[in-house]
Amino acid sequence: MAGISFNDVTCRYEGATRASVDHLDLEIADGEFLVLVGPSGCGKSTTLRMLAGLEEVTEGSISIGDQDVTHTAPKDRDIAMVFQNYALYPHMSVRDNIGFSLKIAKYPAEKRNRRIEEAAKLLDLTEYLDRKPKALSGGQRQRVAMGRAIVRQPRAFLMDEPLSNLDAKLRVQTRTQISELTRQLGVTTVYVTHDQTEAMTMGDRVAVLKDGILQQVDTPGRLYDCPANEFVAGFIGSPSMNIFHCEIGAEGARLGGAVVPLPEGHRARLNGTEASVGIRPEDLAVVGEGEGMEVHVELVEELGADAYVYASLPKNSPVRLQMTSNERPAQVIMRIEGRSPIRRFDRLWLAPRGHCHFFDPETGENLAAEREAVTVG
Repeated sequence: MAGISFNDVTCRYEGATRASVDHLDLEIADGEFLVLVGPSGCGKSTTLRMLAGLEEVTEGSISIGDQDVTHTAPKDRDIAMVFQNYALYPHMSVRDNIGFSLKIAKYPAEKRNRRIEEAAKLLDLTEYLDRKPKALSGGQRQRVAMGRAIVRQPRAFLMDEPLSNLDAKLRVQTRTQISELTRQLGVTTVYVTHDQTEAMTMGDRVAVLKDGILQQVDTPGRLYDCPANEFVAGFIGSPSMNIFHCEIGAEGARLGGAVVPLPEGHRARLNGTEASVGIRPEDLAVVGEGEGMEVHVELVEELGADAYVYASLPKNSPVRLQMTSNERPAQVIMRIEGRSPIRRFDRLWLAPRGHCHFFDPETGENLAAEREAVTVG
């Protein structure tokens, strides 16, 4: 086991207009579960492949433990990789698939079988050891791929979207098993996903990438409560944070009939008279007519205990909506209790009743020096 360091690492493909990964600095502690997350093309898989030795590093260096592995062959890095397509040998039994790397390394049969049995017990695969992969479910095949990685006892696990081929229910079950397993083994793990829910529920820390540039690396709670910029605010959280462009007056940011106080430190960092205000769906509430922003309800999504209200701003609204990172239509989203009387075509007034975040409308950066949220109401 060992920590991992990316030191000013860049990967640039020949003929590309920009770097796939651009001057990445990232420290991963020994035994930490770090998740790389971001939209398609953000550089997360390229980062993992550079760590595995499958992509060349254009600039910078990568270390595993005290060893610089920038130019080390993949087989000599002492890492184990788990792929999204399992990469199992269909003609081999589960036992032979799990122990294949040990057989190639010429481990004695007794030692090899002992490790296979230990991994199978850990992964609840003992009764399937003599079956072929085609006789297993998707979740069981993924556990076999995990077993193949475990028996090698590597210094680090690298996982490239290992749950993307599973259905929704099985994904939840398997991600819980992976989290428990890696913590039990104490092995440094780097996990790539485009699913921010996976990232938030699995990672000790989460690194958010956009266009090859690291935006923020922090604990899931800090990413949600204290995003570094508009991109992180919009990407982390489901549904996304509402981001409004509005005017700044003497009392604060004007959201229709509601005013959100703007701390002086924030005001000093603004160049103009506008700011972006971020409000999570759960931090919006229905208020009296004229007391907040007018919205027109387009959809109410009932989820049982909770519901989400999707609404639009009228054309003459002084407030404008920012498109979110996942390019959904620009709508105001409010989280409410289930079985609400609110219905489609209703006309409502909304105002913040919780945490608000302020961003520079030009750079998208969080205006708070320590990225704290302002509480309203």
